[in-house]
Amino acid sequence: MNEMGKTAIWFAAIAAALATVTACAPDGPEHVKNVSSGTGAIGKADADARLPSWLPDDATAVTEVIRTTGSERILRYTPGDSGLPATCVKGPASAIRATLSADWWPAGQEHRTDRVCDADWHVIADEGLIYAYRPETLDQRR
Repeated sequence: MNEMGKTAIWFAAIAAALATVTACAPDGPEHVKNVSSGTGAIGKADADARLPSWLPDDATAVTEVIRTTGSERILRYTPGDSGLPATCVKGPASAIRATLSADWWPAGQEHRTDRVCDADWHVIADEGLIYAYRPETLDQRR
């Protein structure tokens, strides 16, 4: 085999290796996915979203950042007429710092939460929006 053929094989092998590495990390090196939907009902029906079951169906402008290798989430939405469900009760702010970020997530918002939904989502109503934070846990349920 001549040098040109060896070089072509070498480049093909490198390209195949790079394609394999890229396929293993579809969410990027930080394993983070951004998901948005028009309403809570639409978002909960989306297989790519991991919206919590307590999110009201009539919530609008729903946006979430998901840690795809764990359970950490940050969420923001505009509340509808139904408000927060009864499962969201007064509770402590999260003691765990969020490692996810978004331009819409106020720095330190997880430490200002005043409600807890479904035992692991820390929630606050702030300037007409609802912000929610779910810290990393061993339990991977929504």
